[in-house]
Amino acid sequence: MLRKRGSLIICGTFLFITWNAILVLLLRGRPPPSQPGDPGRERKELSEKPANDVVGDVLRMADTFEAELERQKQILLQIQNHQSLWETSNRNRPNVVAPRRPVIPILVIACNRVTVRRCLDKLLQHRPSAELYPIIVSQDCGHAETAEVIRSYGNQVIHLKQPDLSDIAVPPSHKKFQGYYKISRHYHWALNQVFKTLSHTSVVIVEDDLEVAPDFFEYFTASLPLLKSDPSLWCVSAWNDNGKDGYVDPGKANLLYRTDFFPGLGWMLLKEVWDELEPKWPASFWDDWMRQPEQRRNRACIRPEISRTLTFGRQGVSLGQFFDKYLRYIKLNTEFVPFTKLDLSYLKEETYREKFEKDVYSAPIVTYEEIKQGQLKGPGPFRLQYSSRDSFKMMAKNLGIMDDLKSGVPRAGYRGVVSFISRGQRIFLAPPPGWTRYDASWS
Repeated sequence: MLRKRGSLIICGTFLFITWNAILVLLLRGRPPPSQPGDPGRERKELSEKPANDVVGDVLRMADTFEAELERQKQILLQIQNHQSLWETSNRNRPNVVAPRRPVIPILVIACNRVTVRRCLDKLLQHRPSAELYPIIVSQDCGHAETAEVIRSYGNQVIHLKQPDLSDIAVPPSHKKFQGYYKISRHYHWALNQVFKTLSHTSVVIVEDDLEVAPDFFEYFTASLPLLKSDPSLWCVSAWNDNGKDGYVDPGKANLLYRTDFFPGLGWMLLKEVWDELEPKWPASFWDDWMRQPEQRRNRACIRPEISRTLTFGRQGVSLGQFFDKYLRYIKLNTEFVPFTKLDLSYLKEETYREKFEKDVYSAPIVTYEEIKQGQLKGPGPFRLQYSSRDSFKMMAKNLGIMDDLKSGVPRAGYRGVVSFISRGQRIFLAPPPGWTRYDASWS
């Protein structure tokens, strides 16, 4: 509106100046008035009459223009008078400042795998903004070929190099775990670079053998406000530990959960949590350390029904542990879900817990044999109850989901319940009603 008013003022001013210029030019062209009794006047009148008629017409037009100019002048004065009213109105109007979108850096932990190219290619393919999602590649190991791959991306990524490549003194029984010690040291250094040197307030961490889904950035952007506002949350993960094809609902790509198990494999961390963890960061096995009660402190993570990351790295310090049996079969989401346009308030602790427990414990209870033999009717959900560590592990293993527990917490579990799909039916593998806490001895 202000732009249109300003244009009107400029146009009026331009007309005013233009008409005055035309008037000056025409008046300069008028012949000087003749004096009475001027000799030869009568002789010239006849010969100059056609020219004088033209001049007269022009002068009459000039008079008309002059009248029009006066009218335009009055309009301009009215515009100027109204301008003062607009300025007063605008001064009284509160300034509206558009909220700034958060910057969420992506930290890629790299070492000696030239296949980091696959990871970076997918990140760059799906990244909606270089300014809002800077990609920081932190490289350990000093591997020249991997460094060259990273350098080939130029200013599309920030390439950091972990300076301490020395071996770490470890107990003799942990000599074969030297790689885990170096990974923990690298994570500590890289996260300090992100939060302390580069002064970011959040970060999404991926390793160099992860491929991301098309809505990877959308997922983390939408969940960041929830992570910041809910103190009962401490991370957001892109990973479902039981997300194998056939074990998730392909029609529920938008479904998110709370989980008490720290999933990793593409996860978001806030600076406040890093400030809490950094002083006591472990020398090795950092991911299992994160799953201990002293670090988790009864907090949960957000995780999806269908994973937003896929690992393609069979070779690593874990020597393919779980890869052939579980990880290679994880389903990567391919449907873009507009999470930023969805209401995620259902994930807040009280709301989520109440509904989740109602859904689980109102579901009809069934036996392991009924599930295994395909005797259940309808889509579910159904509840399969376990009562001990051994019964959980037996049923989980035989039904094809991960059966290990960390400090008593099952993978993808929330309040002891693991949700998955079996033969197209929703199953809740759950403890008895009245569950109150995890038993850390179940590990």
